[in-house]
Amino acid sequence: MDRYHLRCRPVRDLLVDYLTERQPSLDHKSLITLSTALANNFWADLERHHEDINSLHLTPEVAAAWKTRVNTVTRRRQLPDGRMVETTAPRSSAPAIKTLVRAFYLDISQWALDEPARWGPWAARCPVTETDCSDKKTKQRQKTASDQRTRERLPVLPALIRVADRRLKEARTRPEALHAAPLGAQFTALGETFTAPKRTSRAGLTGQAYDASGRRRDLEAEEKRAFWGWATIEILRHTGIRIEELLELGHHSIIRYKLPTTGEFVPLLQIAPSKTDQERLLLVTPELADVLSMVVTRVRGENGAIPSVSSYDIHEKAWNDPMPLLYQWDVSGDRRPISSNTVRDALNDALFATGLTDGAGNPLKFQPHDFRRIFITDAILNGLPPHIAQVIAGHSNINTTMGYNAIYPAQAIEAHRSFIARRRNLRPSEEYRAVTAEEWQEFLNHFERRKLALGSCGRAFGTDCIHEHACVRCPVLIVDPNERGRLFEIRDNLNDRIAEAEREGWLGEVEGLSVSRDAAEEKLAQLDERQKKKESPVFMGIPSFSEAAARTSFATNGA
Repeated sequence: MDRYHLRCRPVRDLLVDYLTERQPSLDHKSLITLSTALANNFWADLERHHEDINSLHLTPEVAAAWKTRVNTVTRRRQLPDGRMVETTAPRSSAPAIKTLVRAFYLDISQWALDEPARWGPWAARCPVTETDCSDKKTKQRQKTASDQRTRERLPVLPALIRVADRRLKEARTRPEALHAAPLGAQFTALGETFTAPKRTSRAGLTGQAYDASGRRRDLEAEEKRAFWGWATIEILRHTGIRIEELLELGHHSIIRYKLPTTGEFVPLLQIAPSKTDQERLLLVTPELADVLSMVVTRVRGENGAIPSVSSYDIHEKAWNDPMPLLYQWDVSGDRRPISSNTVRDALNDALFATGLTDGAGNPLKFQPHDFRRIFITDAILNGLPPHIAQVIAGHSNINTTMGYNAIYPAQAIEAHRSFIARRRNLRPSEEYRAVTAEEWQEFLNHFERRKLALGSCGRAFGTDCIHEHACVRCPVLIVDPNERGRLFEIRDNLNDRIAEAEREGWLGEVEGLSVSRDAAEEKLAQLDERQKKKESPVFMGIPSFSEAAARTSFATNGA
């Protein structure tokens, strides 16, 4: 908490007390995220803009100003000429920050009921509403970006696999040629000329050699990175596990299960509890079994057992007990676990060798989590039920699994076409027969019968007039604007006839004529409304040919 140099000591102590109360239910990374949101993004920001603030009771103006500031983030970057520029962009984590602040206020208010002496003085009205925390648009943008990322990488996965396998074979060829060459001699591997070192400080040859330009290369280190890059790609694409679960795989993670029906032994991969603290078992395919076998063979010690090494949990900030991890290697005679950064570097090396680019022409990049999205998308596309994919992926909510599934436009089109085909099978087959010449002529004649003196009739095809051709009263009459004068004559004539009927005492005639007159007035009002929309600046209608041809052009040949 003191990283943010909060001036108000009582509020600083309150935040420390609050984090201490929440600590047992959070991992270290979540605790750091919560402290950053409350101390840096919330209270430190308020102190920078309001020097004398010392209470959680925020006025509406102060709260509104803070929410406006937290919605954006200012970043500094250096231009090629050395100048520093600042850019302001929307903060993608703004809804999450406001959600944590809202939870902080609501927790204090709730705890004040149980411990009024401890939390009661700090209970205050929450300045963040539930609407402020809405992240629907943010999630939609993230889902769109994630789907696009998966669509770019799923088709090129076979190329990445081929390149990783080729690089591994080539990386193994160079050290073999080095070990076969005498000290100080030149040797050739894969068309490259190398020079072995003249002497070595340890028994046997080292893995270093000099290429044709005189640059020293560690061929054994290159082989190590190529192997672990290949192994990472294979394991991740066959399992869809997280990178922390990958690095925690041990020799004891490979187990056998005996089928109760046939007695056959099936290999399974036991995934240790990670993000959701749920242990799960994955079926080991023959391809995955070959990869795991090569990894186990590589990390075995001289006695045939896999050495136990201690790993550091970056999320919990604690050292784990020694375990026979699969992801370990020898560093100057010392067994150490392979870090996540090393895994990412090995992936980037394989990607760089492929020469793949994204839609913008930049080098394509893979993150270990991309294989998880690709695994889930490919499984669902090939018919795996989503609820089974949820269990395999270790998600507690099926919506999370479906969020990883990238929907392709072709998939939506095929689903729509299948729906139309199923619906067509349910309808009478005679509805889809070929149209006869008589039916087509009847269809064309229908539009001819819709032409009226005042405009067009909007009744459906194959239906007769149900209003006994009282067109002025009919709601489906579409009045032509050019017939406005005729409609005025009809209205005036109706007024004259109504006046005559009133003089003669024809009350039934007055009632019927009044209905027609009101309908004519309504039609005139509709014409006025349509004309008003056309003349307004927001009208986006396409002009007719006559209107476009009547315009005067002031363009010249030199324009």
